[in-house]
Amino acid sequence: MTDTPARLLSLLSLLQTPREWPGSELAERLDVSPRTIRRDIDRLRALGYPVEATMGAVGGYRLVAGTAMPPLLLDDEEAVAIAVGLRAAAGHAVVGIEEASVRALGKLLQVLPGRLRHRVGALNAATVPLLTGDGPTVDPEDLTVLANAVTNRERLRFAYQAGDGAETRRRVEPDRLVSAGRRWYLVGYDLDRDDWRLFRVDRLSEPFPTGVRFTPRPLPAEDAAAFVASKLRRHSPTYTLDATVQAPAAEVARRIGGYGDSAVEPVDEHTCRLRSRGDSLEWLAMRLLMLGCEFEVHRPPELHAHLRDLAGRADRAANGGSRGGTD
Repeated sequence: MTDTPARLLSLLSLLQTPREWPGSELAERLDVSPRTIRRDIDRLRALGYPVEATMGAVGGYRLVAGTAMPPLLLDDEEAVAIAVGLRAAAGHAVVGIEEASVRALGKLLQVLPGRLRHRVGALNAATVPLLTGDGPTVDPEDLTVLANAVTNRERLRFAYQAGDGAETRRRVEPDRLVSAGRRWYLVGYDLDRDDWRLFRVDRLSEPFPTGVRFTPRPLPAEDAAAFVASKLRRHSPTYTLDATVQAPAAEVARRIGGYGDSAVEPVDEHTCRLRSRGDSLEWLAMRLLMLGCEFEVHRPPELHAHLRDLAGRADRAANGGSRGGTD
């Protein structure tokens, strides 16, 4: 193989297979001399690919972890699998995925050949995810458009439906995408309203990058996440939970998972104090009941009535609905 760039790509594709390659086997695969393989290995190292050489009678090469993430070569099946996985993650506000998955999806879709785009679209059209929770879904393609506009500092136009159903057209300088709980939000400067705004992505449609670049404005908050948190606190009722739970603190912390608004403090070996925040009594009640142990609620007082109502419904259901009315 006399075409050096093509040979380097072929060599890189082989090295990305998780095994060690003897230099003689690489030379045979690429129809070149062992000396050419050594030179090509040096070229890959100069491009940032950490290729490790092993000593021995034959010697071998393998790609190892380095200090930076170099470009990867994916075959058709790998590219389709990653695109489908990223779309599934981006379509629902998955904790920990956030904006990075959207940026990665945008980069991948930009370079996918047409035949692979068709396969990705067919797979997504033919499958239906089993979702948990009541969070709204968003269009992954809309998310990629928004993420690219954020990265490129490019003004956007889109249609938006407010909470009261009013529909408007917006011109926005996008700052960040934020995944908060079960929803995606776009933080941006609304040019027509001359102010910073928070947009729910599931209420947004037809995003269109205008091609007009802008200089970022100072955000009136520490960062985009803090801006979103302040807006949500202002517009949504927030309840503060304080409860004693009859279970060890470590076990309760494990069961509630990664909720950043919860704190667990041990009282003794078998009891702990749980403090948390939620935007609904239903959410707080579910969080407590899912612990699977006894608990006592100290506040909010509204939660006592809600739990009594739940207990009454559960009791009636357990008795076959034989008790009519309410307790």
